[in-house]
Amino acid sequence: MNIRRLEAHEALPLELLLEADPSEQLVRRYCADGYCFIAEKQETVIGVFVLLAIDAATVEIKNIAIAEPERGKGLGKRLVLVALEEARKLGFTAVEIGTGNSSFAQLALYQKCGFRMKTIDRDFFTRHYTEPIIENGLECRDMVRLDYRL
Repeated sequence: MNIRRLEAHEALPLELLLEADPSEQLVRRYCADGYCFIAEKQETVIGVFVLLAIDAATVEIKNIAIAEPERGKGLGKRLVLVALEEARKLGFTAVEIGTGNSSFAQLALYQKCGFRMKTIDRDFFTRHYTEPIIENGLECRDMVRLDYRL
């Protein structure tokens, strides 16, 4: 498997990005302003993450997704760790990530990778998305934000 930054002339792996964020408009906006990285296996994109600068010191992992057949193999953790290393290489000193209150597996993964709880943005998803997001039998309403100091 190869993990690399997506070149400007390459098409976004939009289908995969939309699995982590259902708003195509938002995805296209932060991908245009950020750094998109892909994980490839035999020239097929199997994972993606996007880093978006918040300020000169802090970058956010704005989107991270793994293709369905590759889930459960540790690739998510590997992508998070690569994202931290890429953030360090880009000169950032802190990394933030946000996920939904109903995203139990993601919350556990990020904490296993060293992230710490930071804030909760109540009703984030109901403010920013027109359709309800249901995950693990719960409505995703609140954004749980975590951070990692490099």
